[in-house]
Amino acid sequence: MLHKTQGIVIKYIKYGDTSIIVNVFTEVFGLQTYIVNGARSKKSKGKIALYQPLTLLDMVVYHKEQTNIHRISEVKCSHPFISIPTNIKKSCIALFLTEVIHKSVKEQQDIQALFTFLHQSILILDLLEKNYENFHIQFLLKLTQYLGFGAEKIEESELSLILDRELLDVCNRLYKEPFNDHIQISYRSRQLLLQCLVDYYQSHMDNFGVIKSVEILSEVLQD
Repeated sequence: MLHKTQGIVIKYIKYGDTSIIVNVFTEVFGLQTYIVNGARSKKSKGKIALYQPLTLLDMVVYHKEQTNIHRISEVKCSHPFISIPTNIKKSCIALFLTEVIHKSVKEQQDIQALFTFLHQSILILDLLEKNYENFHIQFLLKLTQYLGFGAEKIEESELSLILDRELLDVCNRLYKEPFNDHIQISYRSRQLLLQCLVDYYQSHMDNFGVIKSVEILSEVLQD
């Protein structure tokens, strides 16, 4: 049966000579896997570009319960990125977001709320013209409320043993304020917060593992 849904590309792997298997977080069905035949063929006319990580899609999909791999009937990009592909800092933040989403977003109870948060966050990152150096920190903090270990309880967590009062206050502000509200923090504090939050995720999620893009992000976002 055919269904319309929006989607966010998480990752894809090559399959066969010209096809791919792609993971998409959809508004209607949550995290789903699709096979796309011929996406890498010479005749596909750039079709593979639709399946780059974080691409926002409008989709018509075949969906059958109890099936692990589905197919896509129609697909188009709902928001061609303006700055993420060409801005090196945003590209690195996007790489980090992709890795975090891939490791943390599984089967969630409130799919639509999580989808809306992710979709809006990606749009905001693309459209922000300045003051986005804390974006990844805010994203980690805000995402926790959809994963069941909300950062509003951060002062009661093990992080309170590592962060001083000033940084705990910064955490609370970053968690509560919108992405476009600029909060000035030093590079050193940003690095400490990032590492503490990655540790926080690792302690609350099975198999979260190492975020490989942290090192690249740290280099690119230096003051």
